[in-house]
Amino acid sequence: MAWWENDPVYQAVAQAFVDGDPEEHAGGPLDVRAVVAAISREAKDAFAYDDVPWGRFPRGPETRDYVACLRSDDADVVLHAVRGVNGELANSAWSVAALAVPFLLRVAADPRGHCRAYALELTAGIVQWTPGPGRCTREELLRVTDGEGRYEPSGYFGTWGIEAARDAIAADADLVMALLDDLDPEVRAAAAYAGVVASGRIDDIRGALHTRLRVEADPTVSAGLVLAIAQLAYEHADPACEAWAQALWSDPAMPPAVRVSATLGWLCLTDALVPDALRAVLDACATDETARLMTPLPWMRAVDYDGDSGLRRCLRGLLHPESPEPQWDDPWRSPPALT
Repeated sequence: MAWWENDPVYQAVAQAFVDGDPEEHAGGPLDVRAVVAAISREAKDAFAYDDVPWGRFPRGPETRDYVACLRSDDADVVLHAVRGVNGELANSAWSVAALAVPFLLRVAADPRGHCRAYALELTAGIVQWTPGPGRCTREELLRVTDGEGRYEPSGYFGTWGIEAARDAIAADADLVMALLDDLDPEVRAAAAYAGVVASGRIDDIRGALHTRLRVEADPTVSAGLVLAIAQLAYEHADPACEAWAQALWSDPAMPPAVRVSATLGWLCLTDALVPDALRAVLDACATDETARLMTPLPWMRAVDYDGDSGLRRCLRGLLHPESPEPQWDDPWRSPPALT
C-alpha cells in the first residue's frame, strides 16, 4: 500500500475528485478558488500565511514552509523558498501554488525584498500556458491557457488552482499595475507578464500597459510590454490591437525589439497571409543583437532551451510552422538566419 493511501488529505481529495464529481465541491472547503478568495487583504498585507488552511491540500504544509521563508533577510533563503514553490508548480500542484500567490506578490512589491522578479513571474507561471520549444505557432504562442482541464497527481482538480491564481492576481491588480513603474526593469517586465493572466480588471490592466509603454526607456521591457498587450488582446478580444501592432512594426522610428515584438503580436492576432512588408521588417530588425536583447523576457525563456534562441524558435514556428524543429547538436555551429 502506498503511503498516500493512508493520508487523510489525499483520501479526501480522491473521494471528492477521483471518485466523485468536482462540481459538487465547488465553493466548499476543498475549492481552492474559494479559499484564496477568503484570504482577507489584512491577512495578505500582514503576510499572515498561517491564516491559510494549507493542510486541506496535498503538498500544502510543504508549500506553507516555503512561503514562511519568503521574507527572510537572507537572499539565498528566499531563492530556495521561491524555487520550492516553483518546484511544486513543476509537479503540477497548481492548488498550493495558487495559495502562495498573494504572498509572492507582496514579496515582489517590497523594494527591500529578494527575488522580486522571480516571485512575480512565478505567479504568472501558474497560469501562463506555453507551447514549448518547436511549437510556437500563430495559434499557440500568446495563449494564456489551452482550455484543457487539469488534474494534479493527487487527483485534485488542478484547473481550480489555475483559476484561483488568476483571481488572486486580479484581486491584487493595483499592486501588479504599480509594479509596472518599478525601478527594476526585470520587475517591470515580470509585472507585464503577470498582469495579462488576471481574471478581471482587464481594461485597467490594458490601460496601465499602454501608459507604461509610452514612457518606457528600456528596450527589453518595451518589447515585453508589446507582447503583453498583444497577449491580452488575444485572451480578451480587442479589435483595435491588430492595427495597433501593425502600426508599431511599420514604424521605422521604433526600436528594433519593439518592432519585432509587434510582428509576433500581429502574427498571433490574425490568420492573414504574412505580408512582404513584415518580412522586410524582420530581415532588418530580427538580428542576433535583438534576439539577445529579448532573451530575458519570460515569453522568450518559456519557449527556449538553448539560452538565446527563443526569438529564433518563435519566428520559425510563426513563419514556417510546417518545418521540423532542427536539432543543434554542435553548440559551436552558427544557427541560420532568424528569418
